[in-house]
Amino acid sequence: MRRALIVVDVQNDFLPGGALPVPQGREVISVVNRIMGAFECVVATQDWHPADHLSFASQHPGHREGERVAVDGLEQILWPDHCVQGSPGAELADGLETERITRRFRKGTDREVDSYSGFFDNGHRHATGLDAYLKSSNVRATYVAGLATEYCVKYTALDAVRMGFRTWLVADACRAINQSPEDERRALGELRDCGVQVTTSASILSGIAAD
Repeated sequence: MRRALIVVDVQNDFLPGGALPVPQGREVISVVNRIMGAFECVVATQDWHPADHLSFASQHPGHREGERVAVDGLEQILWPDHCVQGSPGAELADGLETERITRRFRKGTDREVDSYSGFFDNGHRHATGLDAYLKSSNVRATYVAGLATEYCVKYTALDAVRMGFRTWLVADACRAINQSPEDERRALGELRDCGVQVTTSASILSGIAAD
């Protein structure tokens, strides 16, 4: 059974010093680099927003970052401008061994809708092509790592299960924003309830988490 590592949004803007930093986000880079060699297929996702993306608080006068608004029939959390197409902040993080990544999938390219999952936009209206690529590569199991646990990592893992992949979250290769103290714990509980197994880089490297 072929396995794929999905590296979610390990981009400069999500690291400390970036536009939308995940605390300790830089720590995932070394963990991801260590486990890449254990997989037959390594793919990465990138937020890749137009400059006027409607997830940006700057596009909603009178509203602030962190507020929730309705955009095209979907609830949207307002974020600072981040991962703008072609900007240094949108690039995969310095230090990530990108030469080992076989394919990149960019999401959030439609101004009207955000995309947390690496598979679909938030309305499940359009696919990124990740599902088709993995299945054409005979991948049957996915391992998800990256940023941030309770947002793009969680939704990517949930969609992987829905698409029929056996799915693991690599816990020490993820970091959470934790706007509320319990966010990460709740996300992990939701993932387990939906059939995602939780593992660690040590288990992967020792073969314990092998299919």
